[in-house]
Amino acid sequence: MVQVDPVFDESHHFGAKTGEIDNAIICPDEFSPLGVILKEIIMIVTTKKLFEAAYGKYAIGAYNINNLEQTMGLFRGNLDSKAPFIIQISKGARSYTHKLMLEGLIRSADQVFPDAIFAVHLDHGDEETCYDCINSGFYSSVMIDASAEPFEKNAEITKRVVTAAHAKGIVVEAELGQLGGVEEHVNVDEANAKLTDPAQAEEFVKLTGCDSLACAIGTSHGAFKFSGSQGLHFEVLTEIQKRLPGFPLVMHGSSSVPQEEVARINAAGGSLKGAKGVDASQFLQAAKLGVTKINIDTDGRLVWTRVHRENFRDHPENFDLRPIGKEFMTEYAKFIAEKNVFLGSAGQLDDVRKLIG
Repeated sequence: MVQVDPVFDESHHFGAKTGEIDNAIICPDEFSPLGVILKEIIMIVTTKKLFEAAYGKYAIGAYNINNLEQTMGLFRGNLDSKAPFIIQISKGARSYTHKLMLEGLIRSADQVFPDAIFAVHLDHGDEETCYDCINSGFYSSVMIDASAEPFEKNAEITKRVVTAAHAKGIVVEAELGQLGGVEEHVNVDEANAKLTDPAQAEEFVKLTGCDSLACAIGTSHGAFKFSGSQGLHFEVLTEIQKRLPGFPLVMHGSSSVPQEEVARINAAGGSLKGAKGVDASQFLQAAKLGVTKINIDTDGRLVWTRVHRENFRDHPENFDLRPIGKEFMTEYAKFIAEKNVFLGSAGQLDDVRKLIG
């Protein structure tokens, strides 16, 4: 197979290098009678363009996917709310089936929902995974998470990834400080969690050249984020914004863990005790302080769990996976659209389209 090397052009659209077989991929005959599949430009954009549109006004929702049903619900929900969005693929999601399966799902979804505008982002990547995504030509953004390392080592690793990514027009998110909690391969005891130091954040960005920075401001991964009066440290964001005006910041561990979802899951046989998340009404306050990307994963898992537990309870006779899958896609799309209202990204799609051209 003759391979076209995909890159991001100056308008930050995903496409093929100019001058190479007219934007086509030659495939074996068993896959196409003509042996040629024309490759359309799809509306994957870099997060840099999305952040330029959002900075100081709203935040872009970054949602993790693992399968077909999540992908369909994600695209529907964002188009229903007319919001740009970021698709996040974690290291765990890439190994759940196969990394190429997720790419195929996204390419197909883009054809089904041609009006969507989105970025494709590696979530919590190590150095090796970042390079694999950079070289794949599919991702528009990668996150290098070396936050467990000492400051100097974190900066050194991040700088290497930035150099490789920028050479191909791909943007890089880094992390400084450590969020507590558990999410896939990220597991940090609360005793070892630490807030981002604003002075170090300024130095880190200058040393590495990263394009956005995930800051630890009191959130944590997973469904058990807060207890008592704990909450977000907006004073950290305020100080970082003063030191890095206009620089995009990222909030991880930002699911709201809706108590209605938790209650319904527990009523259907679940056991989520004391789960508590981030108050979604605080998203816009964070956006005004430079947060342009807010990661939301746990809430989507709660929707999946609730739909499936209630179906298994209420329809024990059912053995067809499709009715449950359809209900989840509908419920997930509704969840996405509602979340975008809190983020402020709902209704922004047309303005973003004008910006990117």
